[in-house]
Amino acid sequence: MDRSIIGKGRIKSWFVVLASFLMWFFLIYYYYSAPVVGKPRDTFIGDNNSANFVNLGDSNSVLLPGNSNESVVEPVKDINVKDVVVKNKDATKKWNKYNPFNNFSAGDYGLENFDHVVVSERQVVHLNNQTHLPEKEVEFVSRVIPNSENKEESDNEVAISQKENITKETSRKDDMVVDSDFDLCLGRYIYVHDLPSRFNEDLLKHCKLLSNWTDMCLFTSNMGLGPHLPNFDRVYSKTGWFATNQFSLEVIFHNRMKQYKCLTNDSSLASAIFVPYYAGLDVSRHLWYSNTSMRDAASLELVKWLREKPEWKKMWGRDHFLVAGRITWDFRRLGEKDSDWGNKLMLLPESRNMTTLVIESSPWDNNDFAIPYPTYFHPSNDNEVFQWQHRMRRQKRRYFFSFAGAPRPNLQDSIRNEIIDQCRASRRKCRLLECSGRVNKCYKPVYVMKMFQSSVFCLQPPGDSFTRRSAFDSILAGCIPVFFHPGSAYVQYLWHLPKDYSKYSVLIPANGVKNGKVSIEKILLRIPKEKVRAMREEVIRQIPRVIYADPRSRLVTIEDAFDTTVKGVLERVETIRMEMREGKNSSFNYPEELSWKYNSFGTLGEHEWDPFFART
Repeated sequence: MDRSIIGKGRIKSWFVVLASFLMWFFLIYYYYSAPVVGKPRDTFIGDNNSANFVNLGDSNSVLLPGNSNESVVEPVKDINVKDVVVKNKDATKKWNKYNPFNNFSAGDYGLENFDHVVVSERQVVHLNNQTHLPEKEVEFVSRVIPNSENKEESDNEVAISQKENITKETSRKDDMVVDSDFDLCLGRYIYVHDLPSRFNEDLLKHCKLLSNWTDMCLFTSNMGLGPHLPNFDRVYSKTGWFATNQFSLEVIFHNRMKQYKCLTNDSSLASAIFVPYYAGLDVSRHLWYSNTSMRDAASLELVKWLREKPEWKKMWGRDHFLVAGRITWDFRRLGEKDSDWGNKLMLLPESRNMTTLVIESSPWDNNDFAIPYPTYFHPSNDNEVFQWQHRMRRQKRRYFFSFAGAPRPNLQDSIRNEIIDQCRASRRKCRLLECSGRVNKCYKPVYVMKMFQSSVFCLQPPGDSFTRRSAFDSILAGCIPVFFHPGSAYVQYLWHLPKDYSKYSVLIPANGVKNGKVSIEKILLRIPKEKVRAMREEVIRQIPRVIYADPRSRLVTIEDAFDTTVKGVLERVETIRMEMREGKNSSFNYPEELSWKYNSFGTLGEHEWDPFFART
């Protein structure tokens, strides 16, 4: 009887064990097979790596696979917040047509160590509304928990700052919808023509053919900035200085345009259209020892190519602009003799509709505008500019005035001989750097910049034409420029220099110097010291507007010569567009030879500068 009781007890024990086992099995199975909120539905044996989460401080986390090759842009669902996961850099290319947050080209984010980035639209809106941040740039700081391959960097914070390239995109119902409040590029979009390579890139590939005397391969390096300048004499600041050729502006400008934050691939959205033709480099190959057909060939091919594009027919080229990095006279050949100078690019009917940017414009024509010569300084951040300005304010100037240049014996009206004579007669008050002879120190930037930094006034007479690169070197050095003709600056750089020229420069009419009745030294000595200090301060304040930043970086709070130029072009094109809508055309309601007067003052009446621009 005892055995039967024991047997029954054993049966009940095994039954309890079996029932407990089945209960725990079903509980475990149910737990691992049920979906988990906030993460992908994975199985019990799946590989869920928590190191692949990126936390932006929002209510949800997004799992980012460490080695994904997907090229998709998909919304992350949230009740209150719309986030966008940007997977793979190539995913942004199809969005690049209309993206107000795209500050850089789609191919480079500055995120070499990350395959995926989560950008919260709520953070974008919040940061754009911060008054202490520049409108141009938004700084994102995200706490990144890396994957298993880089565990030692967990808990680090990565700042994606204004120096890095990041694309920010928003999605709504599978369509791109942009609120006008956030479309900072409205009215500023620029479309860049994809020209055949023979108009730009091929010229750089064959750079040895660009000049008979200068190694342009050297000067077109570093995106057109040229080689870095050594700073043995501490004349320059530590970074940002290059041996830039004065005719390399087309390459610099094009590379800056590639970083322009309001580029669009949709020409219908564009306020202006850029034509990246290296006109100056092209014509420089044929300025000497060639015939007119060789000089004109590329220009004729270009306008033919443009005419056939749908973008041309929108305004017949009046919204197009290009940079020709030489003086205007290299593109205005009037005759058809092989001995006549230059090509006729700017005289072609199509070119006359476009806005052409040159380093020296024609006072008597209305389709070209002057922008600053490139200097030797190309900063990569705002601090480099501020530090240089501060240094120029504290700079000791031992010379009252100076001149760097060579005589022009073949030019009858040149006053350079008289300037050189007066400088020599002034003894210690004037510093002379003669740009002639076997040892030409003017070809070495260190001598020019050192002299200008040590001078209060820098004489800038015309040379072979009205303008000189030296004028911008003197401004860069904080030296007050002294001009002898209003065509050397005042009717040229209307977008970049103050209209009141007396705030930053001195004008001494050349005829008085030529006939020996004017003493440059005496005129400059009459200027009160307080006025001189104010003028020098104004010159130093103008430095950002006459320099071109390094195309490989971006200034944040400062507008450089490129930014100022683009703003001027957009305003000009918008004025033309409004006039066309209203059936007006004020651009041609005055004699073209009075362009200098109309563009500078908006009037056509008599002016004290009329004798300077009288064409006889």
